[in-house]
Amino acid sequence: MDRVTVEACEIAQAFVDARRSGTVLERYPGERPADLGAAYRIQDSALSIWNRALGGWKVGKINSPEDLLLGANRLSGPVFADTIETCGTTPTPFRIFHGGFAAVEAEFMLRVGVTEGPVPASREDAVRWIDEVRIGIEIASSPYAAINADGPCVTISDHGNNAGLLLGPTVPFDLWADLDQVEVSMEIDGSIVGQATTATMLDGPFGAAAFLFENLLERGIMPQAGWWISSGAITGVHPVSGKQVARARFSGLGEVSVSTV
Repeated sequence: MDRVTVEACEIAQAFVDARRSGTVLERYPGERPADLGAAYRIQDSALSIWNRALGGWKVGKINSPEDLLLGANRLSGPVFADTIETCGTTPTPFRIFHGGFAAVEAEFMLRVGVTEGPVPASREDAVRWIDEVRIGIEIASSPYAAINADGPCVTISDHGNNAGLLLGPTVPFDLWADLDQVEVSMEIDGSIVGQATTATMLDGPFGAAAFLFENLLERGIMPQAGWWISSGAITGVHPVSGKQVARARFSGLGEVSVSTV
């Protein structure tokens, strides 16, 4: 292996070891990736180290000016099957890294259905590869506290900063075209910390799916039926620490809640 590959593997191993043990990383474990290629090499190396089934992928926004510098306005990261939960009548517990980074995000969750024909290239076309939409919460957490502060390439390099998904009630198919009209709010310990709609999210949840399909295929990963896509934060990225309860309300569709541990 060349030096670049070796370093990517070493950084990936450090993040996998920290996530397995729950150990916090006080500093980035190597040279920070400066471009998307280097960042995804680390993420792909981490996936090759894990012996863990994938349950889907998260998609996040790359803000300006980094989007212009990197040539992309979104990023992706893996979601392991054993970190995907379905909501019940009480807040669903999720583990976060104490001393690392942790946040909750209200999102629409899209399930991949039949993956036949040309890869969808637009949000309108992406609908044919989706067979279910739910409301939900992404739990973002990393053993490295500065994962978001250090920029999108560092976020990508540690599993896209994902630690799990909570799936809520199903969104009826006849409402899929009107997701931008759904008012969404996030509460933490009873206080509202964000309110918005998907109209603020680039080209919306289905646009996030189209981005992901292209991103995976560029990396040699074929999208699989049954995978969930966490399509991006609607109300923002809301930090949590210690034991807290976060509740996302989707007007007319229901609500979901998590408790961080």
